[in-house]
Amino acid sequence: MFYHRLNPDTELRLLEHRHAEALFILTDRSRYHLRKWLPWIDYTQTVQHTLSFIDAALKQFSANNGFQAGIWYKGELAGIIGLHTINWENRSTSIGYWLGEQYQGNGLITQSCQAIISYCFQHLQLNRIEIRVATENKKSAAIPERLGFQKEGRLRKAEWLYNRYVDHDVFGLVKADLQRTI
Repeated sequence: MFYHRLNPDTELRLLEHRHAEALFILTDRSRYHLRKWLPWIDYTQTVQHTLSFIDAALKQFSANNGFQAGIWYKGELAGIIGLHTINWENRSTSIGYWLGEQYQGNGLITQSCQAIISYCFQHLQLNRIEIRVATENKKSAAIPERLGFQKEGRLRKAEWLYNRYVDHDVFGLVKADLQRTI
């Protein structure tokens, strides 16, 4: 199973069935905050919905097609980070993440992304990682900028969020970018 300790207070762990209730409670408590940028919030109404998500995530992991990990902060589930899918032919993937509202401002996503980037380039031997962010989501866009990703373009009307389409900015990082900075 995937596990990574970021620091004494924070660790990443592969989601398991036993985490369904904690993940649902975190989602439910942050529903209003998360709904602004995540299209699946309204479809997550019960612990069973969260359990179905975890089932899909475990199948994704067993198929060697990415994973979804919980971000634990001081023993509590604070958010999720994962790889959407892995394109093995092109050795690329994209990272998705979210935090419960009360856990923001602790550097958790930046630290988690750094660990995932290292895992992707070193362990999985991938060449490219993307992060896509709704253009109006300035807090989320600050993450790839902080981590040295290059803003590569904008996808117009890329995602339906409840009552409107939003554009996405695409940020990319390739393995050679990191090697140039060393």
